[in-house]
Amino acid sequence: MSKKRVLFITQEMNPYTTISEISEIVAKLPQFTQEKGMEIRVLMPKYGVINERRHRLHEVVRLSGMNIIVDDDDFPLIIKVASLPGSRLQVYFLDNEEFFKRKFVFDDEDEKPFEDNLDRMVFFCKGAMETVKKFGWAPDLIHCHGWMTSLVPLYLKTVYKDEPIFDHSKLIYSSYSNDYEKTFSDAFFTKALINNLEAEQLDVYKHGGKISLNAGAITYADAVIQGSKKLKKNVLDLTEQRDIPKLPLQSAEEYLEAYIEFYQSMMEE
Repeated sequence: MSKKRVLFITQEMNPYTTISEISEIVAKLPQFTQEKGMEIRVLMPKYGVINERRHRLHEVVRLSGMNIIVDDDDFPLIIKVASLPGSRLQVYFLDNEEFFKRKFVFDDEDEKPFEDNLDRMVFFCKGAMETVKKFGWAPDLIHCHGWMTSLVPLYLKTVYKDEPIFDHSKLIYSSYSNDYEKTFSDAFFTKALINNLEAEQLDVYKHGGKISLNAGAITYADAVIQGSKKLKKNVLDLTEQRDIPKLPLQSAEEYLEAYIEFYQSMMEE
């Protein structure tokens, strides 16, 4: 019997970043999942703060060379890889000089969010889907972490729904607190329209006249995990209303085992 394949798409991961609780959760989860007998791959952005020499990143030439269109402009996608220290786990980094070669992650030196965070998110989410296609590696389960991944559920269930590589993929979205969506303009509803998406398919990413990335992602996900203690009421209400598997917030001591049980229940369906 072949091993189940779990793909982690995350905006951050320790030891490469220490931005939020996500970095710590994803630092342990893929390796623990691998130890439970599953085949793992991890995708994350290659921020400029990540030291390539220290972490021994190198370009995967066979995967690089694609162009990702964001708002009618082409941006080259470079794929790099490194082995997670102390494990046999490989982490793949999606890089682009214009979007990620800077000294800070989401905010500039004055602690103001980058004006192109929206473009960076679209690039990363579409780039992640194209990278999996290039892998030729069909995931049984995709687990998304962080607002930077919030378009992946939409893209998987619309633009990429007929791709054979995703035929049997189920998607879990972990909802975390996020303040960056407040800085997004209505340009979100045009820039996120990749390929042949229709504008109304993005309506679920709006709540009360404002952008709600978690709400949109939860609407398109096959299952939801509460990742942060404090989430907006509309996100909690929507999670409760959706008739899909859901896992409540777990303690730091219990989340690894709880997530594995959740994965297994999803893949048995």
